[in-house]
Amino acid sequence: MSDDSFHLDFERPIVELEKRISDMEAQAETDGLDLSREIRSLQERVKRLRREIYSRLTRWQRVQISRHPLRPYALDYMGRILTDFVELHGDRYHGDDKSIVGGPARLDGEPLMVVGIQSGRNVDERKQRNFGMPHPEGYRKALRLMQMAAKFQRPILTLVDTSGAFPGVEAEERGQAEAIARNLYEMSHLPVPIVVAIIGQAFSGGAIGITVGDRILMLEHAVYSVIVPESCSTILFRTRDRKEEAAEALRLSAADLIEHKVIDRVVPEPFGGAHRDYNQVASTLKHHIQEALAELRPLQPQDLIDQRVEKFSAMGVWEE
Repeated sequence: MSDDSFHLDFERPIVELEKRISDMEAQAETDGLDLSREIRSLQERVKRLRREIYSRLTRWQRVQISRHPLRPYALDYMGRILTDFVELHGDRYHGDDKSIVGGPARLDGEPLMVVGIQSGRNVDERKQRNFGMPHPEGYRKALRLMQMAAKFQRPILTLVDTSGAFPGVEAEERGQAEAIARNLYEMSHLPVPIVVAIIGQAFSGGAIGITVGDRILMLEHAVYSVIVPESCSTILFRTRDRKEEAAEALRLSAADLIEHKVIDRVVPEPFGGAHRDYNQVASTLKHHIQEALAELRPLQPQDLIDQRVEKFSAMGVWEE
């Protein structure tokens, strides 16, 4: 589902070639010329150039891809991977946070509970979804749904895509930090399988608030870090202009994180990014989710909890 009206800076050479192809096709049709040979040659150049660019992406370029406005969001995956989804609302304390969506569904007939962070396509939807930045009631809604899944012995699937939790004063007044911390503790002790899929950007505690799981899957061009590169650059270098350098230092790509055993699987994307083919990336992600659940279903509840706690306790490097 690509769109020629939007492209990333590093894709400009590809876009220019594609425009030449489009112009030649229009000329061939208007003037009755046979330009098929020249057009095929340019199409081959586009393929080679795209392969060359996407085989040597920098970490900052991967951040840009993870933020692509046409990249599939949580609801796009839910609609393609799951059936019988029923969205549930509210945290039973304050209200309903529309940046968190979730409810019971089925994966090939098997029941599960899905929770995702949803952004918007246009201005109105982004405002409604709070730009994919959850409030405390969003995390409390997520926890309510996950505890419901545990009660009915359903596995949990979370779809993560956020620049972070909402940083406003009102969110802090309603206990943002406590809500995220409570999720971390409770998710680590839920007696059902938890599969996490990082589908876009996953930054700060806002991401990890629904990212404690037995298997953490990450799309090829997704990113996952404690802080966004722009904020990291501001803190370390007193300017946002060194965000590319900050992204390199954060080692936030899927390849980095599987090397450090922070995630468990890298899910391939269509060449050029997930926004190129929603159905293909959804099918690939579904396959990996099914594999992860098949590995986890035979485990006893206490074994799941023990392994999950051990998994997260082993992350990081420290000295005593």
